[in-house]
Amino acid sequence: MSKRLNSSFPTDREVVLGILNNSEDVLNKLYKAYFAMVLQFILNNNGNEDDAKDVYQEGIIILYNKIKAGDFELSSKLKTYIYSVCRRIWLKKLAHNSKKAGNITDYEDVFVVEEDVEEHQEKDLQFVKMQTALDHLGEPCKTIIQDFYIHSLSMQDICEKFGYTNTDNAKTQKYKCLQRLKKIFFQP
Repeated sequence: MSKRLNSSFPTDREVVLGILNNSEDVLNKLYKAYFAMVLQFILNNNGNEDDAKDVYQEGIIILYNKIKAGDFELSSKLKTYIYSVCRRIWLKKLAHNSKKAGNITDYEDVFVVEEDVEEHQEKDLQFVKMQTALDHLGEPCKTIIQDFYIHSLSMQDICEKFGYTNTDNAKTQKYKCLQRLKKIFFQP
């Protein structure tokens, strides 16, 4: 029996499972969850609310079809994915309209934003690569790195958690772990 979603924002996993199970409830919540973000982007980039509704609808359809086709792999937060897809759709429409109008000044804005999209995609790829490197790092290194850099634990906390005799030993271990992580991350 499927769990009923009680929050207005379903988790990424609930969205994927909900789409796979044809849940109207999940789709309705998904439509409400991130529309404001897409609307804001389109209003800030020469669009109106109707444009935003069209673009958001297209973005959700792309997500839906990818999940249903079975070739969807979430490598970032769903919110980021939807934003990127909708942003790309809108930029294509802007570029298409600029070409029709022949307005050269519009191109400058589009190119700058397209570079942002490429930069955003590159960062997403780097995060995925880093997560993969962390997964291959093994324990205790993976946890030490995550505790220090992601969970902001102090070296004293890490020292106590892992049973090191003093913080200098914990720092040395963290340094060795970082060296191993760099080696894995920068492998060709």
